[in-house]
Amino acid sequence: MNTAAIRAQILRAQDLEAETGLLTKHLTVQLPHLHKAIHVPEVEKNAVLTRFVSAYIEQVPDLLDAANEVAREAGIESQIKPVLKIAEHFFVQPLELLNGHDGLEGLLDEAYLAHRLVEEVNDLYIKHFSQPLIPLDMTVANLIAHQLIGEDFANQLDEAVHHAVEQMLDDESFALESVEAYRERLTSPQTGAAWKRWPCLSKQLGVELTL
Repeated sequence: MNTAAIRAQILRAQDLEAETGLLTKHLTVQLPHLHKAIHVPEVEKNAVLTRFVSAYIEQVPDLLDAANEVAREAGIESQIKPVLKIAEHFFVQPLELLNGHDGLEGLLDEAYLAHRLVEEVNDLYIKHFSQPLIPLDMTVANLIAHQLIGEDFANQLDEAVHHAVEQMLDDESFALESVEAYRERLTSPQTGAAWKRWPCLSKQLGVELTL
């Protein structure tokens, strides 16, 4: 995994944001249009949302490193690594539809792609193994990010993720002789113990979804 390159991108984007405030300006425009279910503290709304976006972006390399470490320890690297490489690819070589999106605002789009990819793959693993590949629930954070990006463009990103997952995994991918052995490794104490070292990051983002 080349998460060092992702971290370097994030640092450059943070420097650009400090100079230009592009993300803050974008959030100022988006704030009045957020769904009423998204609860942001009344005091310093823009600052809270900016921290949310920064944390959401910074989670990506940490999540990829955590998953890669767990994959090695649990013996499931061959199943997990292709997923992680595609998420990494979204950052290192962004899709054409992300052209012109710079700084933290642009990395929000790329972070959303990476998080949504993991979420989609989790859904597939739940379908076939009755549990997620990566037991971190980013659903709420992804819904909030979807709103911050904007409905129309976020829907385009969702379609890109769906296309990537369709190309990468299908039902035949789960019809291999190794599936049963993989299922046993996935439910092993070693896998669970490895994940317990990593907190549920979605609880640390400072923005809530109330239904």
